[in-house]
Amino acid sequence: MALRRKGRPAGRRAAVRWWLLSLAGTGAAVTAAAALLAVALHVSASASSGAPYRLAKQPREAEEMRWEQEFAPPQLASPHSRKLDGATDDAAEKRLWLPAPSRRFVPCVSPSLEYKRPGKSRGYLLVHTNGGLNQMRAGISDMVAVARILNATLIIPELDKKSFWLDKSNFSDVFDEAHFIRSLVNDVKVEKKLPNELVKAPKSVRHFKSWSGVDYYQDEISPLWEHRQVIRAAKSDSRLANNFLPPDIQKLRCRAFFQALRYAPPIEALGNLLVERMKSFGPYIALHLRYEKDMLAFSGCTYGLSQTESDELSSIREGTTYWKVKDIDPLEQRSDGHCPLTPKEVAMFLSALGYPSSTPVYIAAGEIYGGESHMVELQSRFPILMNKEKLASAEELRPFSKYASQMAALDYIVSVESDVFIPSYSGNMARAVAGHRRFHGHRKTVIPDRKALVRLFDKVDSGLLNEGDVLSQMITEMHRKRQGSPRKRKGPVSGTKGSDRFRSEEAFYENPLPDCFCQSKDNYS
Repeated sequence: MALRRKGRPAGRRAAVRWWLLSLAGTGAAVTAAAALLAVALHVSASASSGAPYRLAKQPREAEEMRWEQEFAPPQLASPHSRKLDGATDDAAEKRLWLPAPSRRFVPCVSPSLEYKRPGKSRGYLLVHTNGGLNQMRAGISDMVAVARILNATLIIPELDKKSFWLDKSNFSDVFDEAHFIRSLVNDVKVEKKLPNELVKAPKSVRHFKSWSGVDYYQDEISPLWEHRQVIRAAKSDSRLANNFLPPDIQKLRCRAFFQALRYAPPIEALGNLLVERMKSFGPYIALHLRYEKDMLAFSGCTYGLSQTESDELSSIREGTTYWKVKDIDPLEQRSDGHCPLTPKEVAMFLSALGYPSSTPVYIAAGEIYGGESHMVELQSRFPILMNKEKLASAEELRPFSKYASQMAALDYIVSVESDVFIPSYSGNMARAVAGHRRFHGHRKTVIPDRKALVRLFDKVDSGLLNEGDVLSQMITEMHRKRQGSPRKRKGPVSGTKGSDRFRSEEAFYENPLPDCFCQSKDNYS
């Protein structure tokens, strides 16, 4: 934790009073209120960036290997450089919040001098997005680039209303539609809807090939304009390759994802208010706790659940037709690192990293499966456990509460703006937030090594290893280079072929480096 300041500002006293009143209204324990009063009230200053220039060509071989490695933060250079026992050493706690070196990388997404405004449109591109909020966000950004490649007019995409969440939100309910159109005026033509005369006209409906390059769209999709004025993309996820696209297309993807897709004003307003309330308690961790019914059912992860809960998740998986894999070995999934960490495992992880029990933690998630019964260990270790339902009143949340994408957008904002972001699983939101935090200055993002962690936690459960300094040093050491420092995006896993090869690559929006970053001439960390 950062140092306490003498004499709290009136605004922060008001925030604490507001929170205590809300605790009283919900019947929370007095001990939780006392814990809140112990939180340090500190807001970190942000660093400024210098003038960028384009990346120089990188040497290969040994230097290339280093280029794909993160730099460890100086404060974690030695396993003994900080206290691991939760002691109240102010300097040691402050180091927990420091990010890894930025290596002078800053965003540079402006188009090249050869980049031209969109010419005469060849036709209209309709897009039906699929998946949750962050899968749709990536898909929309890809379709912006596809429209540019095809020289098409993009109609405001239709959001997925049939997936697990059955969210009826329209594009303008989630995103700032006017800002989206205005931001892309020099890139693609964007219209809110089709001309009236084309609404009922025949359309060419296509499932665009996954992870495709420019040649596919120019050779196989572009000729369709000769027969139809409207092409409809039946899905939007992963329709563009991560790598080997023209630099201007990659930069456009970044402009769409990180700049054009701003959330709708009501979501932005409440999201920023949640950030303000969270920061009034001091530096905080945003924990994307992906311990929700849909994820556990989809992944087949049942560790720590009762037989009744396991059977319920199996029934959900069997009954969801578009989930192709039905027969899953939960023990194998967990040992391979394919399961989200449980709330108990997350609690052990945070403690091992050295975060004291007074650390404010924001839970960025929907309804936790099993409710409070599965949150006991995390709540007992970190009693200042917040979420949007605790930080906002029922009245403030009412306009969004029935829409999963809008509620997820609130979590997204609080996560991007947090002092530290930790996802319990590497899903779509974890990847999107991690990429956004890189784009905003390589903010500290700790990615748990789930495969290694579960082996250690199993040893603790079996009595072969105790929690304490040894476990803390092991976990700290294995995460020194997993904290969001700039590095080149990782390619496919060696030996993979076909679609598995593309699937094994690091997602473009999770780490758009080197495509959307340059190194500043100024020397700052």
